[in-house]
Amino acid sequence: MDYVVKTEHLCKDFGGFQLEDVNLELPGGTILGLIGENGAGKSTLLKCLLGILTPTSGTVELLGTSTAEALGEVGYVPDECPFTDNLKVKQVKAFCGGLFSGWEDGLFDEYLTKFDLPGDKKVKELSRGMKMKLTIAAALSHRPKLLVLDEATSGLDPVVRDEILDEFLNFIADEDHAILISSHITSDLEKVCDYVTYLHKGKVTVQGVKDELLSRYGKLFCSKAELDKVPDSLIVGKREGEYGCQALINDREALRYALPELTVDPASLEDLMIFTTRSDKA
Repeated sequence: MDYVVKTEHLCKDFGGFQLEDVNLELPGGTILGLIGENGAGKSTLLKCLLGILTPTSGTVELLGTSTAEALGEVGYVPDECPFTDNLKVKQVKAFCGGLFSGWEDGLFDEYLTKFDLPGDKKVKELSRGMKMKLTIAAALSHRPKLLVLDEATSGLDPVVRDEILDEFLNFIADEDHAILISSHITSDLEKVCDYVTYLHKGKVTVQGVKDELLSRYGKLFCSKAELDKVPDSLIVGKREGEYGCQALINDREALRYALPELTVDPASLEDLMIFTTRSDKA
């Protein structure tokens, strides 16, 4: 299988923080969601992929080649609009046309119409949602094969987020294309992602096909006495309170077989984050 993104044993050491042994494989026609708490290493990983940071060790391949050779076919959407405040929306064409050899003015105009972006307005006059749509329009208008987004939907209202997610699905309809998106909004990732990688303190804690992960993991609500019966090997994290206990289970079917009297609900990506970072058992 050809991968749009592939890393092997990727590490980045900052002294006080280390991104450790990250292995990613992102096939064409798919979306990988990168989740984790603030400071987990998500932005560091994206910067290593884009060549902004040099890995301490390990390898990075984009579109089957080195980052330097592939960058012309990568669209990057940071968490803040990169265009200066006094630049008019329609002037982005001239700015980006000088940066990307594959830039298409006509395609950019199509996205302005599609996203209802006013060409004569200055960037500083746009709402956050409009700024983000402008940034995405620019990232797509040189026809990249890989789209990398760093918290691009953060702070947007649900209607705008839904519109942007639909555009992501349109993008990967071409199976040569892929998206790598870092986001705190796990509900968005559950809607569109095929794969999930969860970073915690610089390490990959959970990784795999999203639907398989959500099918396998479960959330248990029970009494302290019932929780004490659950094998430690099945508990990812637990929280004990005055009125009962909650636990994240790493194999719902195994628990049903071992303790059929207990009811285990499906877990969400948010549950994976919360129980890994804020539980009584790390």
